[in-house]
Amino acid sequence: MTVQFDDTPTALAVRVRYFAGARAAAGVAEETLRVSAGSPGPVRASDVIDAVLGAHDERLASVVPACSFLLNGVAVRDRSTSVDDGDELDVLPPFAGG
Repeated sequence: MTVQFDDTPTALAVRVRYFAGARAAAGVAEETLRVSAGSPGPVRASDVIDAVLGAHDERLASVVPACSFLLNGVAVRDRSTSVDDGDELDVLPPFAGG
């Protein structure tokens, strides 16, 4: 599924994959969002997360605060991490068990 969140020429295409409860709340397993920076400078992980929230309703908004994120398979510890065109962001809710 592709969602056109931002059609500005500088917008990046970011593939977003949802897992477990985030997938149920989003209603899709994955989608591509077009995202541009929320402030001057590069697109950041926080901009992509904002785009995710803007593309979905309150069900996903209630899940996202508890989620962890992976950018190209690496844990996002700082939401100001730069994102490039074609990157992948995984949305991972807390998992139980062990």
